[in-house]
Amino acid sequence: MLKKPPWMDVKGEEDKFAEFNSKTDDAWLDDSNTDLEFSVDPSETAGTGLSKLNLHPSLPRDYDIEKHNQRKAEAARPHLLPRRLPSPPYPQEDNIYSPPQPAPSSSALSSSAAGSLTSEGDPLTRHTTVTQPLLFNKEDKHRAKFASLLQTECPDLDRLRKMTWFGCPRQHRPVVWQMLSGYLPPNEARREETLNRKRQEYWRFVAQYFKTRTEGDFASLYHQIHIDIPRTNPAVPLFQHAKVQEAFERVLYIWAYRNPGSGYVQGINDLVTPFYVVFLAQYIVGDVETADISQLTDETLANTEADTYWCLSKLLDNLHDNYTFAQPGIQMKVHDLRRLISRMDGELDTHLEKNVVEYLQFSFRWMNNLLMREMPLRCTIRLWDTYLSEPNGFSHFHLYVCAKFLTKWAKLIKSLPDFQAIMLFLQSLPTTKWTDDDIAELVSEAFQLKCLFPKAVTAVAGTT
Repeated sequence: MLKKPPWMDVKGEEDKFAEFNSKTDDAWLDDSNTDLEFSVDPSETAGTGLSKLNLHPSLPRDYDIEKHNQRKAEAARPHLLPRRLPSPPYPQEDNIYSPPQPAPSSSALSSSAAGSLTSEGDPLTRHTTVTQPLLFNKEDKHRAKFASLLQTECPDLDRLRKMTWFGCPRQHRPVVWQMLSGYLPPNEARREETLNRKRQEYWRFVAQYFKTRTEGDFASLYHQIHIDIPRTNPAVPLFQHAKVQEAFERVLYIWAYRNPGSGYVQGINDLVTPFYVVFLAQYIVGDVETADISQLTDETLANTEADTYWCLSKLLDNLHDNYTFAQPGIQMKVHDLRRLISRMDGELDTHLEKNVVEYLQFSFRWMNNLLMREMPLRCTIRLWDTYLSEPNGFSHFHLYVCAKFLTKWAKLIKSLPDFQAIMLFLQSLPTTKWTDDDIAELVSEAFQLKCLFPKAVTAVAGTT
């Protein structure tokens, strides 16, 4: 008969454990060992009358395993008492955030960009006020930088330009554009007085000059403006509103009346729209292009109209040669665009010449309307953020933007077989779905081009 091996002698092992247990019985009574582990799953003993087990002689016989495991599970749950959220670190100086103070009534600063955050539903933040908002992404930090800079008594315009070059948040765009246009003084103490004075001055011009629109030669001027207004970006519902069209008529007529050397030229009507939309946006929640302005007060509309007039005047002061007789400024820009393209992409220039496509036939509108008819209005507004920040942005930097805009489609254009196909494409470019990212890429490439061919600006300026 075979003898069982020692490792199968289970009874012997139990006797050994009983002997060891009797010698170390005091160890089980240590109060510090509060994290007892049980080898029996309570779910396996549910309904069997075995939920209370005597696992060791030192434990009470009525020890409840279920209650022990319940207490252990509760101890492992997250702390539910309200506690203050930690503030994010700001390792770089540019990321330092100062909570904005309430803005003056004359400025377009939005108080919604700053202030405290409160939570009533989240148990982690209930009854807790966070005085410094958490900035979760790049856009939040970008807005915070603008709010921090614009709350100062006299913002640094150089720094403001550097920030705006990459795009300005919507809530800060009205005051930023007014400052960078040279209309609104950066000194906070002077802003309200300047706005009131300039707005009143504009309405004095209206009262004095607008009544002449039916007299002599002014009648033909007004007629041209009157028929151009409905054609101004007809796809935007806002511009079909009667009050908006009347405002545009006054702005353009007063400007033309006071600038007889230039006068009104078809295309200037498009340049009104970005200013009007940006300044109106501070009074509207949601999409401005489809907004119903009937709920806005007459004072709000009057102020928007006056601000638009003065900023348009500042813009056109820098584009004077574009709108004088024969428009020599535009003629020069078209010539320099061709010269620049011939150096950037000789094959594209040769292909256009081979198919008898003159640059004047498609780029005249680009220069006259600042690409406004080639892309959605939202993209134009983002583009103007950079133009207002760049030295001579509308007059010089625009040339580089047009050059990169054309070469962006170079491969497709070179594949088109004839004049008709090329012109149809250039007159209806596929930009309807463009976003701010597309404009950011365009201006970045244009800036690189400016660094490569700086003498093109000199040619446009007429100094060589």
